[in-house]
Amino acid sequence: MAMKSNMNKLSNSLVDNIKSIILTSRKRVIKTINSQLIETYWFIGKEIVENERQTGIDSKSARQQILELSKVLTQELGRGFSRSNLFNMRKLYLIYPDVQTLSGQLSWSHICELITIEDKNKRSFYEKESLNSSWSFRELKRQIDSSLYERLILSSGKPNKDKVLELSREGQVIDSASDIVKNPYVFEFLGIPEKKPILEKDLERKLIRHIEDFLLELGRGFMFVGSQQRVTINNTHYYVDMVFYNKILKCYILIELKTTKLKISDGGQLNTYLNYYKTEVNDDLDNPPIGIILCAEKDEVAAEYILGGFDNNVFASKYTYVLPEKEELIKEVENLINE
Repeated sequence: MAMKSNMNKLSNSLVDNIKSIILTSRKRVIKTINSQLIETYWFIGKEIVENERQTGIDSKSARQQILELSKVLTQELGRGFSRSNLFNMRKLYLIYPDVQTLSGQLSWSHICELITIEDKNKRSFYEKESLNSSWSFRELKRQIDSSLYERLILSSGKPNKDKVLELSREGQVIDSASDIVKNPYVFEFLGIPEKKPILEKDLERKLIRHIEDFLLELGRGFMFVGSQQRVTINNTHYYVDMVFYNKILKCYILIELKTTKLKISDGGQLNTYLNYYKTEVNDDLDNPPIGIILCAEKDEVAAEYILGGFDNNVFASKYTYVLPEKEELIKEVENLINE
């Protein structure tokens, strides 16, 4: 029996090792194929652009030429050469004139989404974040649709050109508590109508049900610890709505959900929970916890008085159930930078 048991262990180990080799190899093959595909598309785009320049055709004729090219290539080579795809290849070459600047980690779907962004700084930010956060195509599209770039600029308090350049060069840099805070947070994935009243417990339940989407909205480094985490002070039990841990900042993030306007009592309540975590929960390697109040409405002046003076990092941000109006956010960013 002992020999049979050892054989089973050996077999399991052998299978696991071989599976690991195969899966690693497949990833390498997919990455290589993806890099070759994008490089091929770049060279096709180069051929199209150089032909246009050599022949001196106008934009209308260029469009007609791509339409004819699409028909011929599709007939002779099969799928993958639709008119829109050829236009994207052309745009790929124009936006990235040096193929070496393209990352082999981004798929063609990622790149097609990125090249629709005209603003160079914004496009660079989403490119960096796609790599840093390993966003899938769906996640990239969601972050663009939710105007993450503009929200991060506005959340910094004093938007300026340096902030814009920092985001475009490095993506989101997380060095301090304020770096993880957005304004507003967007919960469009919950499917709740904008004006529909909802109880805090129901909002919490929905966020937990969509925890992957919520983690994506919170940002890089967040891990879900639990909901309704008990805090006991003098034999009285209190409960933190949601607790996360951020592995980049190495600290707990305590989130309180408020379906009403930010109130004076909200700041003191969360500050008390932070004091408890700092004393009773934190390990030696943990940094001080951070508190975020997510509320339906927030008056900026009142928020300064409510949250000011605490030793702990306590923030308040609005949340919305609908995607923000991009044009309005872009104008707001531009106005603040110009000021």
